[in-house]
Amino acid sequence: MKVTISAQGNDIGSLVDPRFGRARWFIMADTESDEWSALDNSLGANAAGGAGIQAGTTVAAQGADAVITGNVGPNAHRVLTAAGIDVYQADRSPGHVTVSDALAALRRGELTIVDEPTVSG
Repeated sequence: MKVTISAQGNDIGSLVDPRFGRARWFIMADTESDEWSALDNSLGANAAGGAGIQAGTTVAAQGADAVITGNVGPNAHRVLTAAGIDVYQADRSPGHVTVSDALAALRRGELTIVDEPTVSG
């Protein structure tokens, strides 16, 4: 499965970013091969508006099957679910969980799918 995680840094040891659309980095991980790469989201992170839509579109274009993040707004959630991408919330305090830990929690079935936005737009 191809999973995209919102991250504060550009590697799997980085903390999960609590924001999806305005995350500085996305870590694109393949749970089958354990390969990963970092995608710079500085344009979205610094956008005046529409960051969630832009981030959702970017993640969908990368072929993600799932997203792990702290919170997701209504526009991003709509784009992701329309693309068939499952959204998982990292944990109640995403700024304290590493990308690697979030992936491990997903593999263990500890993360739940977010059926609606977790924050307002």
